[in-house]
Amino acid sequence: MGRRARSAAPHVAGLDTGTRNGILDAMATALIGSRDAIQAANKLDCKSAKAAGLSAALIDRLLLDTSRIEAMAEGLRQVAALPDSLGVDLAVIQRPNGLVIRKVRVPLGVVAVIYESRPNVTADAAAICFKAGNAVILRGGSEAVASNRAIHEAITAVAGLPANAIQMVPTTDRAAVRALLGLDTMIDLVIPRGGESLIRAVAEHSRIPVLKHYKGVCHVYVDRAADLDMALAIAVDAKCRRPGVCNAMETLLVHEAVAEAFLPRLAEIMDAEGVELRGDERTRALVPIALPASESDWSEEYLDLILAVRVVGDVEAAMSHIEHYGTRHSDVIVTTDKETARRFTTEVDSAAVYVNASSRFTDGAEFGLGAEIGISTDKLHARGPCGVEALTTYKYVIEGDGQVRG
Repeated sequence: MGRRARSAAPHVAGLDTGTRNGILDAMATALIGSRDAIQAANKLDCKSAKAAGLSAALIDRLLLDTSRIEAMAEGLRQVAALPDSLGVDLAVIQRPNGLVIRKVRVPLGVVAVIYESRPNVTADAAAICFKAGNAVILRGGSEAVASNRAIHEAITAVAGLPANAIQMVPTTDRAAVRALLGLDTMIDLVIPRGGESLIRAVAEHSRIPVLKHYKGVCHVYVDRAADLDMALAIAVDAKCRRPGVCNAMETLLVHEAVAEAFLPRLAEIMDAEGVELRGDERTRALVPIALPASESDWSEEYLDLILAVRVVGDVEAAMSHIEHYGTRHSDVIVTTDKETARRFTTEVDSAAVYVNASSRFTDGAEFGLGAEIGISTDKLHARGPCGVEALTTYKYVIEGDGQVRG
């Protein structure tokens, strides 16, 4: 499989922009045309997930209803519509000896994507890797095996796609992952998407560079100068709308000056939404229904309707908490104070830092990148939502007229 991908990579890279975009549009059409087959496969996966006792939030990640299939197709169209960065000169250097040195954006080559639960990743990953001129090897999780295969069959049946440009590992056996991670002469980058245990296992065993984030412990800090109605709306969106995704809020920090006015209102709404609150002593004094938070709660990625809440003395305490317990994913401040907002965005070292907006916008499509390949909390070689450009590199092309160094 690795050899086939390596052989396919030059053919993918050699396709012109119009051909690649046409194939992506055809993939989008194929997804809609295969909707019945995809949903039938997805029903099997959801049934197995319920039988296995997966949480409602995890089953939600697995579900492919009509709107989500249409969103997948639209994501492919958005990727097709993105500007093509391949072949672009990032820099041009003219040397005194007449050499012209061009720094040119090129594909990475072969990318492997290892992922869990969310079957839409099959289409997203294939599209972004292909748009960037790469061959890709996909390995989905056992929870979505039928859905992943149905999606893969749909998108690889389109005319013009080079053979072996988009491959899927045919087994969910973990030994296959170990073998894949050893193909450092054939694969240029591995991207794990899933829970912390998967990502750590890939990073530990891979001989190939890994683009990763371990987990998303995202914070919302409600400042003393916050618009409390706005803060309530942001908190509810960040926690309740899709709690099983990595950009959902896991910890709420509230300035002590507004805690008495804010927390009882928040608790009433969260209780109605089915959210379990776990708070420090100051929170529990204002919210009797909150359970006591343990030390481990502050670093927990629940991916569920559970929220840790802490009252803090000031923005410095909030930032200190985020630095100690956060995962450098997405963190939010709600405030009308521009100086406080400036300090927060400057000093909080996360991939995405928000002022007066929900953390749920940390997403490739929402950032205008089209479908994303993942969200990186690393700093090299890409950070935050990773779209097409994160799957490219560069080479130097040097043009001369007979120069020798001597």
